[in-house]
Amino acid sequence: MGVGTEMNRTTGFALALVAATLPNGQASGQSKTLATGQTAPVRITTEHVARIDGKQLRYTASVDQTILNDTLGKPAASIFTFSYVAKNVKPDRPIIFIFNGGPGSSSIWTHMGALAPRRVDLPDPINPPTTAPFRMVDSPTSLLAFADLVFLDPVGTGYSRMLPGGRAEDFLGITQDARATADVVLGWLDTHGRWGSPKFMLGESYGTTRAILTSQALMGGVTAVGGQLRGASLNGLIILGPAFDINAFGVEGDDREFLNNLPTMAATAWVHGKLEQGLTLEKATMAAQAFARSDYLQGLYAGNSLSDADRHRLASRLAEISGIPEQAWIDANLRLTLRDFSGLLLKQEGKRVGAYDARFTLPARAEGPDPVADDPAMGQYTPAFSAALNSYVRDELGYKTDQPYIPIDWKNVFFRWDRGSGPGVIPPRNYATDLAISMRRNPALRVFVAAGYYDLVTTYGQADYALAHAAVPRDRVVLKGYASGHMPYLGDDTARSLSTDLKGFVEASNRH
Repeated sequence: MGVGTEMNRTTGFALALVAATLPNGQASGQSKTLATGQTAPVRITTEHVARIDGKQLRYTASVDQTILNDTLGKPAASIFTFSYVAKNVKPDRPIIFIFNGGPGSSSIWTHMGALAPRRVDLPDPINPPTTAPFRMVDSPTSLLAFADLVFLDPVGTGYSRMLPGGRAEDFLGITQDARATADVVLGWLDTHGRWGSPKFMLGESYGTTRAILTSQALMGGVTAVGGQLRGASLNGLIILGPAFDINAFGVEGDDREFLNNLPTMAATAWVHGKLEQGLTLEKATMAAQAFARSDYLQGLYAGNSLSDADRHRLASRLAEISGIPEQAWIDANLRLTLRDFSGLLLKQEGKRVGAYDARFTLPARAEGPDPVADDPAMGQYTPAFSAALNSYVRDELGYKTDQPYIPIDWKNVFFRWDRGSGPGVIPPRNYATDLAISMRRNPALRVFVAAGYYDLVTTYGQADYALAHAAVPRDRVVLKGYASGHMPYLGDDTARSLSTDLKGFVEASNRH
């Protein structure tokens, strides 16, 4: 969608089903079954009680459908959101709009992980159940303890769909998606009368790009998509699994990837007991980062002119840091990819570590070719998330439909995504530069970035590097690492730490 193309939104919600208050997300009242392709906006509301942060909290849950129109005023897309609003609180309570990434992913991960008032029960998060039965429990670390929450599923994910007559090029792209997300956010604020509330946006993975560009779309301007000044500002952006630098590495001679990945290798080796005893996670990652910034950087800069003696010296130190034998580093010319690392670390045990969370493992034998379904992390925890959400939406939120809930769609969304150079093309770009523009436009905007030390997909080192090479005011940016993977809320301890940190961030961002 170009600058001259504008989507209009309809914000009226035609259906409101209000149920009586019942404990643990039990909904009463009639549910509505929707026919495939129905375009009438829907809102189903239920009342709930959950125990969060040690206290009983009463709240309203809403399943909302927003219809986005094309330039001719015809329905083009249907966007679903799941809202959680605490009862009997001040009208200026903070709101956090939440989505995941992909592009092509629904909000199922943040929704069912730990941030909503209810979550899937994973007694051991790195050895999750992969077959039914699955169950839901109250989330003691839900962000609802200090802010109202709106989970958003972009077009082509969850229950959100392109409608007959809608055009993919109006939604499946970085600027188009940002405009559609902004339309949904503004519609929610209108409908719920919450313009005076402090507003935050939380994005995970590709949600990094969506959050940054949506913050600009909310403000609007002459060059904005649609060419309108909107003037809606955010108090803060929250980034999980940060993906600032898209496709920025990979050209021979560009060694940034190897330098930035070393702390992640050290953390992964540490959690699997491959480093010297007595070393803490923090010391292991800090030592790796210090080495990457000094001797390793100089060695890679030397390229083929590096002497054999220095090559073996560096390989020896890399072996100590990463748990990978010295000879493997020599054979790789001191440049091991994270894919190679994930297969080498536990090779003697016959296992591979997960890319999305390196705490997870599966046998190396019989490994399939799919980078997601066969990933030791994502392949194991997806069944629990998917089953839990489908049961939860129907049984507790009272929403019934013949439409399937789509956690991720690669075929119809990811591979058709336009990042500015045409569908499917991924040009190199550091979105921290776009973040700097957003922070200049809004001098009060603060940013919290949470990176998992065991995330081999969007690493802590890459986030640190991207932010350090953009004109962002670092006094308004917090970058923190967690002992988790791509989803830093996976596991009770890290979820508790993240929730506590985000509460402090939201409270600090509300002070003028």
